Amino acid sequence: MSSSAYIKLVAKSKQQTITLEEIEKLIHYYMEITNKTGEQLNWEYGSAAFPYMIEQRKNGGKTYYFLKGNTQGYNYMLVGTGQDDEGSENTYIQIVLPEGSTHGDKGKANEFSKFLAKKLNGELHLFNGRIMYYYKR
Repeated sequence: MSSSAYIKLVAKSKQQTITLEEIEKLIHYYMEITNKTGEQLNWEYGSAAFPYMIEQRKNGGKTYYFLKGNTQGYNYMLVGTGQDDEGSENTYIQIVLPEGSTHGDKGKANEFSKFLAKKLNGELHLFNGRIMYYYKR
């Protein structure tokens, strides 16, 4: 069964809306900083910290990123955006672990969702239902 984590962009977030292009820039930034950490440690940390290739896909008019694992132990996860049903203009980022995702995928998805929430000062709803607040309340 698939599970999802959400990064909700609230009134106190750095921004209230986000596009897929901005998410892609954040993914590349995450890859860049983990590669720099690896250079400092003289170790291939970048490929271990984010072992995925990015593919953009469409399904029923919705566009999302399919992150496909490129090493053993990591299969895939999906990253997309959505808008609150309440009529507000706030958007959220959804990270989905579909059927066939591994425990490694869940660990990487947790790390990446925390990075995104911290970077955007968002409200993170984890896979286990708990909420982490990365904005001043």
